[in-house]
Amino acid sequence: MVKHLPPAIKHLLTLRNPATLPAPPISKLHAVLTSTYRSARDRNAETAWLVLTVNAIREAARPSEGSFFISCRQACTLTTANRPSTMAQLYRFVKRGTTSDADSRSIGASATLAEAVNRAALIREAVLKSVIFVGVPRVILSFAAFNEALDPDVKAALRSKSHRDATSENIESTVERGKALWRSIYTPHAEKLHDKLGSYHPDFIAFIIQSYGSVLAPMPGGLKSFSDSSSVTDPDQGNLSRTLSSVVGLACLRAEERVVPQLTSHVFGLLKARYVEGKSEEDAWLATDEGTEWVIRTVDDIVDVVKSEHEVRVKL
Repeated sequence: MVKHLPPAIKHLLTLRNPATLPAPPISKLHAVLTSTYRSARDRNAETAWLVLTVNAIREAARPSEGSFFISCRQACTLTTANRPSTMAQLYRFVKRGTTSDADSRSIGASATLAEAVNRAALIREAVLKSVIFVGVPRVILSFAAFNEALDPDVKAALRSKSHRDATSENIESTVERGKALWRSIYTPHAEKLHDKLGSYHPDFIAFIIQSYGSVLAPMPGGLKSFSDSSSVTDPDQGNLSRTLSSVVGLACLRAEERVVPQLTSHVFGLLKARYVEGKSEEDAWLATDEGTEWVIRTVDDIVDVVKSEHEVRVKL
């Protein structure tokens, strides 16, 4: 059994695969969280703020390709004790507010347990959906950091049984849900894009459609927003709308950078969410030109702060 990495291999990993970077100073992260939250509150878009912030801070916290970061904390990861990550700081920010506008951490009164559970569930769902855009490894790191930050009573109130297990009874409805979301985002190019991606590999488009249906699309049932409450018995815990799923994709791709075609597609996806029936007031505004522009600018504001506080970058 191999218990340890050989020294030479361990050294190679440090040269081209630096560990996840620590969060920016708490004061600066709280300042941008506060300013962007207040902007969202003024627009009744707090749920979108939470969803996009989850993905903006996570994506901005990773090293860029072609760069090497020098840091006395380079060995730290999101799960290292006493190294608070951006995910942990975001959770604490939305859970613990104050009533003092002079306090840069203020978002209002501290959340009740039911409110904290709801916000934690929304964060967790946004991270899950982002796996489609940024991949499993980064999502595992985000989940690990977030899970470590949770209070025991909040963690105990989050559901522990999957709602997405594939069975012979639900696979057809899952695929149909994925196809419906695909058409909603990509029409009038949905069929052409479907065939193009399928030509790359016959299983690729099938994987995407199934992922859209099981992960990205809203689950059947009621939808949740920032101001809601939740508990372990809540069947709709964390369920995000079609519009907010587009906000997840837009935030991930905007923060990831250099994926312009995919970003453009999901910007259109958010704008096309205006045609979804039964939208909430928040979703209706987000799907307007003004709302979509606000989402992009808010992601940029958060990413700029997080990236500017990273370590000294030395070009290879």
